[in-house]
Amino acid sequence: MTDKKHYDVIIIGGSYAGLSAAMALGRAMRAVLIIDSGKPCNHQTPYSHNFITQDGETPSAIAKKAKSQVLKYNTVKFYDGLAVSGKKTEQGFTIVTQTNKEFTTKKLVFATGLKDIMPKIKGFSESWGISILHCPYCHGYEVKNEKTGILANGNFAFHFAQLITNWTKDLTIFTNGESTLTQEQKDKISNHNIPIIEKEITEIKHDNGYVEQIVFNDNSTFDLKAIYSRPAFEQHCKIPQTLGCELTEQGLLKVDMFQKTTVDGIFACGDNASPLRAVSYAVATGNIVASIANNEMTIEEF
Repeated sequence: MTDKKHYDVIIIGGSYAGLSAAMALGRAMRAVLIIDSGKPCNHQTPYSHNFITQDGETPSAIAKKAKSQVLKYNTVKFYDGLAVSGKKTEQGFTIVTQTNKEFTTKKLVFATGLKDIMPKIKGFSESWGISILHCPYCHGYEVKNEKTGILANGNFAFHFAQLITNWTKDLTIFTNGESTLTQEQKDKISNHNIPIIEKEITEIKHDNGYVEQIVFNDNSTFDLKAIYSRPAFEQHCKIPQTLGCELTEQGLLKVDMFQKTTVDGIFACGDNASPLRAVSYAVATGNIVASIANNEMTIEEF
C-alpha cells in the first residue's frame, strides 16, 4: 500500500465488478485505489459457472487471479479495509475508512454488492449458495433433473416455476405459509403438475450445505436435493445513499445505461445496481464504468 492520498478513481468493492473496472482504468493510465473489506456475498458458493473461460472454477480462485492481474498495472493500488463514510468536495469526493484513513478522488465507483437477509429457517443460511440457489443459469445445470424445490411465494414463485421447468420436471413450490399466488397462476402451475405446499417451514436439513430434507411445523418432512429461493436483500454499503444516490423500488442503486448513479461523478456496477446477479454481468458492468469514467475525466482535463 502506498502513502498516496489522492486518486483519479476510488473503487469501493474489490470483487469481480470492482476488479474489472480497475483493470480497464489501469490500462488507461489512471491512478486507482480499490478499497475492499474481503466479504464477498458468494463466499460460500463452491463453484462459479456460466462465465466463459472460468466455468467450474471457484469464486475465490477467479477473484485471486483477477486481483493479481489487475495489480500488475502500477497505477492501481489495493487497500484492505472497510470504507465507512464519504463526502462531496469541490474537487470530487473524500472517503474515510474504519481506521480513519482518508483518501480523495475525482470519481467514485461503488462495486459493493448486496447483503442477503436470511429467512429465520434453521439450515437456510448454511445452505445458501451451495444447494439453496438464486440463479438457474449459474447453477441449474449441476442439479438438472433432480428433485427440486422453490421456496418463494407470489410472483417470484410463479416466475421460478416457469423458468426452472427447463432444468427439471420434478418440482415443488413451498410458500412457507399461505399462498399469495393468484388463481390464474395456480391454474397454470397445476397444468404442469407442480405441487404447491403451504405449510410453514421450521428447518432445512443438510449435509455441509447440501440440502437433504425440508421439515415443516407439523413435523412432516419432504426429501429433495436443491432449492431455488430469492431472499430479501439490502445494500451492503450505505455510503452511496448518504451521498444522495437514489435507489430503485427494488432497493438497487439507480443507474443509467452507462452505470452512472443519480449523483454526478458516482458510478455503480455489479450486484448493487442490477437484479442480474452473475459474475459475467458484474465484469461487464465494471468495464462499462471504467470507460465512461475515464471518458468524463479526459473531457474535463482536455
